[in-house]
Amino acid sequence: MRAVRLRVIATVVVIVAAGLGGWQLLPEKSDGGKTVRVGTTDAVTSLDPAGAYDAGSWALYSNVFQSLLTFAPGGTNPVPDAAEQCRFVGTGLLTYRCKLQSDIKFPSGRTMTAKDVKYSFDRVRKINDPVGPASLLDTLKSVEANGLTVTFRLSSPDATFPFKVATGAGAIVDRDIYPADALRPGERIDGTGPYVLKAYKAGSRATLVPNKNYEGPAKVPTHPTELRYFKDSDALESAWKGHTVDVAARQLPPAMLAGLSTSDQEQRVTEVDGAETRNLVLNVRAGKPLHERRVRQALASLIDRDKLVETAYKGTVDSLYSVVPRGITGHTTAFFDAYPQPDVERARRLLAEAGVTTPVRFEFAYSRGAASKAEAEEIARQAGGTDLFEVTPKYYDWAEFQKRYTAGKLDAYGVGWLPDFPDPDTFTAQLVRTGSGMHNGYSSKRVDALILASQEYEDRGRTLRDLRTLQEDVADDVPLIPLWQRKEYVLSTEDVTGGQYLSDGTGVFRLWELDWI
Repeated sequence: MRAVRLRVIATVVVIVAAGLGGWQLLPEKSDGGKTVRVGTTDAVTSLDPAGAYDAGSWALYSNVFQSLLTFAPGGTNPVPDAAEQCRFVGTGLLTYRCKLQSDIKFPSGRTMTAKDVKYSFDRVRKINDPVGPASLLDTLKSVEANGLTVTFRLSSPDATFPFKVATGAGAIVDRDIYPADALRPGERIDGTGPYVLKAYKAGSRATLVPNKNYEGPAKVPTHPTELRYFKDSDALESAWKGHTVDVAARQLPPAMLAGLSTSDQEQRVTEVDGAETRNLVLNVRAGKPLHERRVRQALASLIDRDKLVETAYKGTVDSLYSVVPRGITGHTTAFFDAYPQPDVERARRLLAEAGVTTPVRFEFAYSRGAASKAEAEEIARQAGGTDLFEVTPKYYDWAEFQKRYTAGKLDAYGVGWLPDFPDPDTFTAQLVRTGSGMHNGYSSKRVDALILASQEYEDRGRTLRDLRTLQEDVADDVPLIPLWQRKEYVLSTEDVTGGQYLSDGTGVFRLWELDWI
């Protein structure tokens, strides 16, 4: 969430480490009050921050690790977490410096220093796990540590670097425990966040208890919380209706969401404008069915988003025509401008110009999730409803899906994307630059240059021209096709508060905000 922070709306269990399972107990701490049970369909890829870039893993990291910076609820700019202060120094946005708090201690009792911060960032880049977050640190050149001061040297001006520091990629680990060049095996976490991971069972649950030694800006939890993982949206809905969870978040079935009522006295319904997007990613490598640009343009000419939204998602998502979603600086309608409505004759003409044999046959890969199957089938109908394309939807479990897309073996695939932080760079740099986490082989010197140019402005409003041009280029190249944008829904029982702060598009999952009335 590549290292790609894939919010593939994955709902399948991913094995954290081969051969590991069961419960792993940490030293006992006081559990406080009654446990809040939170249900989700997001899977955990790894308990090691160097080995995951997905929603489920980062949700856990938000609660058990600290980064130098974080985001306050509803905030759009990073604020100190493990750091006392951070700022760019000198000119040119090439040097970023932070001073740590002096009293943060790891579970071992050792005080955190700048060496731990340097170690954490260096190991993410050194390990460079295929599904880890190394790609997020592409502008990081080197890290220096001196006492409680850490200095980051950047390879190019990057006003978005503080945002990246505040993500799961910036989680600080204990250098005495985590290997420098490999993921840590086992099912333990040694972090300094608001919670301690007391027990974990892959694909089932994570039990969190308050960290009495926590030093940071978050509210100190007063009760344990249990994350419960479900294989799909239907299972989460059953758990909610069966009263085995107190909070349900990510992802409930569209039909259930469409029927929610804020007047229901037995539950709290929180609906927050979100920036999660869904894209149809196209493999542009030579030898693949969608390699030729005009073939991809032809496919884009056949997609009817409004019909997809209505049939597969019951109107609970909104059609999207932009790499950058609504509510984020730089949003446009580039794909609507280029492909205003489904046009079979235009698609036929483009394929004729490309000189390809029709129907163009390709596989649409997807993983389980809320309406993922229905989505794949609807897109197959839209593209295959003529004699131009023949689309075969194919389901892969999450682990296999990750292996195949990172190896570039898939023709086309549906990918959900939750922003790492509230800035357009999390969409542009991570979705369409050369070597992006989409692993689709797309490379454009012009797009790369526009991304770099957009990173030069601390005033993000000054990026608008570059972002508009970038999205026009992407609409012409079609390495992906934006499909829809989703709101965040959180259900909680009437005696649980704080659901409105749980998730807000900043990339932070705030379990500590949940409390009993």
